[in-house]
Amino acid sequence: MTKQHITFTFHPQRVVMSAASCLLTEDQFLCSICLDVFTDPVTIPCGHNFCKTCITQHWDINVPCQCPNCKKVFFTRPELQVNTFISEMAAQFRQSAQQKASSSSSEQQVSKPGEVPCDDCTGTKLKALKSCLVCLVSYCETHLEPHLTKSGLKRHQLIDPVENLEDRMCTKHDKLLELFCKTDQMFVCMLCSISDHKTHDVVSLKDGYEGRKAELGQRDAEIQQMIQKRRLKIEEMKRSVELSKKDADREIAAGVQVFSALKESVERSQAELIDTIKEKQRETEKQAEGFIKELEQEISELEKRSSEGTVVRAVNQLEETLSKQMKKLFEAELKRVQQYAVDVTLDPDTAQPKLILSDDGKQVKHGDVRKKLADNPERFDPCPCVLAKQSFSSGRFYYEVQVKEKTKWDLGVARESINRKGDITLSPQNGYWTICLRNKNEYKAPAGPAVSLSLKCRPEKVGVFVDYEEGLVSFYDVDAAALIYSFTGCCFTQKLYPYFSPCVNDDVKDSAPLIISPVNHTE
Repeated sequence: MTKQHITFTFHPQRVVMSAASCLLTEDQFLCSICLDVFTDPVTIPCGHNFCKTCITQHWDINVPCQCPNCKKVFFTRPELQVNTFISEMAAQFRQSAQQKASSSSSEQQVSKPGEVPCDDCTGTKLKALKSCLVCLVSYCETHLEPHLTKSGLKRHQLIDPVENLEDRMCTKHDKLLELFCKTDQMFVCMLCSISDHKTHDVVSLKDGYEGRKAELGQRDAEIQQMIQKRRLKIEEMKRSVELSKKDADREIAAGVQVFSALKESVERSQAELIDTIKEKQRETEKQAEGFIKELEQEISELEKRSSEGTVVRAVNQLEETLSKQMKKLFEAELKRVQQYAVDVTLDPDTAQPKLILSDDGKQVKHGDVRKKLADNPERFDPCPCVLAKQSFSSGRFYYEVQVKEKTKWDLGVARESINRKGDITLSPQNGYWTICLRNKNEYKAPAGPAVSLSLKCRPEKVGVFVDYEEGLVSFYDVDAAALIYSFTGCCFTQKLYPYFSPCVNDDVKDSAPLIISPVNHTE
């Protein structure tokens, strides 16, 4: 549909549109969910407009309520009222469009958003009727005519219109990429499916798209559910803290009331005692005064001891409650990431010549003798580092490494294009996402600049988790079920390899190996 030229003239009861001054396009009257002209348009709090039925069905499926355009989240579902102003504009626009469409029914259709335009049209692009697999061009009715009349062009293969034909052709067989290989995660043509991918799981593009869409939808729902659960946990902890504060305030008020009454009683006894001892001898008066001072000191100590004890108990209870809640959260998180455990083995072709690898590829330590090995581009030298054989370019993966008895080590992941020769500076900018131990108890995350890590205890086994699409790299103390550090907001564009460095063996002071351990799932 072509652009409509619309002018707004304001009257007491309605807005009249004419085709003279203000330019409004069809896109401004389209609902971004159904991609059609508004029906019963409503405006949500963030200012965006949708059909009432479309946004209602969207929120019935997606929790919490979220704007499909700007992604703003509404924790309380907004009440929807039809925007009469936009509704009247949309109705008049629809009427105007229908009148124009009926007057030009014999003309060819102009390409709409989402439709394939004619590649030969100049100026206004008409809707393509067919695409040619020989010319790799899409044609409207007018420009398609030579392919239907000329003998040389009649032999060309025509298909329903498709955008970007060059990108949709198999470079090996020059055929349309109309299938998807789930085994290799790539598009293939019909000839590929019976040759290179003969034994693979091959489906139509539609089935592949629907499967991926369902998988992503399920993943998004799971994430939203986890977010909601954590929000509920936060609210529960806040309520627990508030209740603890109220209990502490009540205890303080009760304590003040008790000691006030006690003080009044002592003061009355003191007055009576003074009246009595005035009649006695001076020596008796001195003894009574000493007794009074002793009582006052005891009262002061009792008040101080009671006040301190109440506060300490309240703080200890609060710390214990928070500690238990946080431990439960981290145990659940560790159990979740352990589901993505993968089998990792060390790659001897990347190992620095002084490193000693076990036969099963699960252990590495630094030796004193430099082995004579081929100086291939993949090998680290002189830094004592090694990569795993396995690489990952999508999804999630997790593995665990025993660092017990080590005084220095580096662990994490590295991208494929890292520099492996000469001095290496660990940082995400250089392609390394790692944590390090130095001098037995100095833990750091080289995040550019380095972040010092304060750990309650020395981890003996470290878990490494990566979510490629989320851009997340997390490190866990497996035995304590505690998070050590996370790199967030990372942008991965290359293959990632698990990275290990046992560091230099200082005269047998740090001879223990790094050991890739099997994952024992947390109960």
